[in-house]
Amino acid sequence: MAEEPSTKRHHGEMSDKSCDLDDVHIPGEKRMYTRTLEGVELHGKETLEIVCTSEPDKADEMITKLRRKAGGSHRKIVGLGLCMEEFCLVYHIATATKWTKRLNEMLKHEKLFTFVGFSIERDKEKMKISGLPMINPNKYVDIQRFWRVPYTGKEYDSLTDVAASIIHPFYKGMKKNIDTQEDHKLWMISPLPDKLIEYAGKDAYATYKSWNMIDNITNGREMAKVREVDHYNDRPFRPF
Repeated sequence: MAEEPSTKRHHGEMSDKSCDLDDVHIPGEKRMYTRTLEGVELHGKETLEIVCTSEPDKADEMITKLRRKAGGSHRKIVGLGLCMEEFCLVYHIATATKWTKRLNEMLKHEKLFTFVGFSIERDKEKMKISGLPMINPNKYVDIQRFWRVPYTGKEYDSLTDVAASIIHPFYKGMKKNIDTQEDHKLWMISPLPDKLIEYAGKDAYATYKSWNMIDNITNGREMAKVREVDHYNDRPFRPF
């Protein structure tokens, strides 16, 4: 049974600035703002800090924070909702006035970052139509092509299916407060309503966490195969 989200709410702070620049050709209300949600509850006692912004300078600042969290190692960063452990940046492109420099660099990075999503061909097409920088294709992973939830009989699983199976049943109800018809219209307004910021942050976290666990399991299995070939299991166990 899926765990019901707690009634405990997050704390939010907002800054709001007007701007006449229009360097990103995406339809929507151009308005610079930043909204921070703290203590967004996940499964168990896990919480998430989400920064939603359309300000390029603020996005650059948050991307620098994400890169520090990566610590120079090969870590998993997810989509345009960028997540690292308990911190998430949602860059509200539809209302942004220009593209952030650091995000552009991150999307094209050859080694440090891996971007992950679901049905990414659709996302690639949207980015192309919008004239946005493309993610390095060698570092862009579609979870639907690498993982199936066992025994569901589905051709493709949704993010909620995968996250509920791998992380926690809590994620099965991740979209229950979202009206797919009416709320879809709100993604173009500025600022985003808190419930959509929270949803976008949870979506990014669930993708990040799911792939991180899938990748660890897959790598662990491959290492076990290599050791088996090397007759590793036939050797005496020496704990010291």
